[in-house]
Amino acid sequence: MSTSSDVVAGECAVRVVDPEKVSLVKGALPDGATIGELAQVFGLLSDPGRLRVLTALLEGGEMCVCDIAASCGNSESAVSHALRLLRASRVVQVRRAGRMAYYRLDDSHVRMLLDLALAHVSHGEDGS
Repeated sequence: MSTSSDVVAGECAVRVVDPEKVSLVKGALPDGATIGELAQVFGLLSDPGRLRVLTALLEGGEMCVCDIAASCGNSESAVSHALRLLRASRVVQVRRAGRMAYYRLDDSHVRMLLDLALAHVSHGEDGS
């Protein structure tokens, strides 16, 4: 535990308090490329329009662009653009049937991430 004498102008006076823990954490951290990919996915999730598309797919399963746009209240062009970005980062998958393209969440990890984020946001709403 740090005391006021350990802190100098908002900085730690002691650079490493628990070297074993620091070593353990450093060894467990993902590499730079993985952190970059993770930041990209969270960046994609930070846009309300893309989140509407993702939550529509979360609720509706596989859907075409027209149905996603109608569900979200967005234009087909905006939904197509969002899906293109989400697909490039492997957040959604596409299945083609003739001229139609049907989109779905890429895998159970994306579904779990969205479910957890929605639960996190809603638990503050019910007073818990």
